[in-house]
Amino acid sequence: MTTALTPPAGARPPVRHPDAPAPGEPLGSHYEHCFGCGGGQPHGLHLDARAEEGVAVTAEFTVTTDHQGAPGLAHGGVLATALDETLGSLGWLLRVIAVTGRLETDFVRPVPVGTALHLAAHVTAVHGRKIYATATGRIGGPEGPVAVRADALFIEVKVDHFIDNGRSEEIQAAMADPDTQRRARAFEVNP
Repeated sequence: MTTALTPPAGARPPVRHPDAPAPGEPLGSHYEHCFGCGGGQPHGLHLDARAEEGVAVTAEFTVTTDHQGAPGLAHGGVLATALDETLGSLGWLLRVIAVTGRLETDFVRPVPVGTALHLAAHVTAVHGRKIYATATGRIGGPEGPVAVRADALFIEVKVDHFIDNGRSEEIQAAMADPDTQRRARAFEVNP
């Protein structure tokens, strides 16, 4: 792990927000068209994340033929995306809007097409706007061998980050959604 991913002296342990989803509760998609968690992406990961105890989440996704790199094996970028999406969903438990600042991924073993990847992530520390977290992806079950792992640094941002930088058509469509809860979720967490 690089020094950029090591919490500095003075970093504090993470604190689960009192309004965070309860352990075992599904987190759902923050945005229908998100490649990682959205149902509106036919070839997306359709990652299914759940809140756990403390500031931790678990997730699962099944590698399909649309996710392969080498014949019959998951593409490394897709596996990194699954880790990033899982890590990003930790923001639901802190109730902050955060984006990935750095992601360092280790690929330990190949992940064949058809495999369910079991992901687990937790926040290790918070320092100002910086959120430090780690994740693993296992094959063969939640206790199976580690196939991928990552350490990450997320940066807390304001909703203006998305409004100022996103493509205006999507921003306007999300903001015009009559479902106020879905409209708020589109901007609450974006891994």
